[in-house]
Amino acid sequence: MAAIRAIDTFVNVNMGSMERPDYLVRVAEDYFKRADEIFQDISLGQMLDTMDRCGVEKSVLSLRAEDPSEHVLSFVRARPDRFVMAAYVDPRRGMHAVRALEKVARNEPVVLARVVPFMINLPPDDRVYYPIYAKCVELDLPISVNTGIPGPPAPGKCQDPMYLDEVCLFFPELKLIMAHGADPWWQLAIRLMIKYRNLYLMTSAYAPRYFPPELIHYMNTRGQDKILFASDHPVLSMERCIKEAQALDLREGVLDKFLYGNAHKLLTRA
Repeated sequence: MAAIRAIDTFVNVNMGSMERPDYLVRVAEDYFKRADEIFQDISLGQMLDTMDRCGVEKSVLSLRAEDPSEHVLSFVRARPDRFVMAAYVDPRRGMHAVRALEKVARNEPVVLARVVPFMINLPPDDRVYYPIYAKCVELDLPISVNTGIPGPPAPGKCQDPMYLDEVCLFFPELKLIMAHGADPWWQLAIRLMIKYRNLYLMTSAYAPRYFPPELIHYMNTRGQDKILFASDHPVLSMERCIKEAQALDLREGVLDKFLYGNAHKLLTRA
């Protein structure tokens, strides 16, 4: 593997101890066919070894804003140079979610908020999300929103990227990242990124070998600064995603932007 540098913007280290809804079990068993590897808690040493092998300088670890995992927090406290966090919120919780997000963002190295529409079957232009968006603007905190039909047997219509159109209009300052790709709406997602300066996409849970031609073309042209690498490790292994990313047909300099530069620019907080 050639020497590279990368930031992985979607990593999970506590899937062995987290709640396992039926849809997550089914996708691990039926879709990825590697449930034993997915449902495990990863130690600090294991994660650092994996990152060092892959050239990943920093990982963005997932945790819940209202119930932060001590296991996840232990990583960022032990190695703040290698780990930062993304805080998931349930927007249906209203001001409880807003206050939890603000508290964890002000007290811990949180660089990203997360919402996942399929988990609540509400599209991201629903009014319940707007207080979270407003708080992210206030905190200058980017937010990721899952787009595309989800792998689990769960609602998919709510993750059509078109639902972000009016969100981007109403919150032009909001740095919004489409997560988990945008399949099958890639062309729509790309058109929206061209339209909106602060709309991005991360490739979490989508193996690089399956990137569609239109995404590769966009990465090589107008979208060089718009696409962020992510694995969703261990759902998709970091090793696999880095290796497949290196094999992409990208122009000179684009791979480094994809793997490192775009995330470094967008997710580095003062």
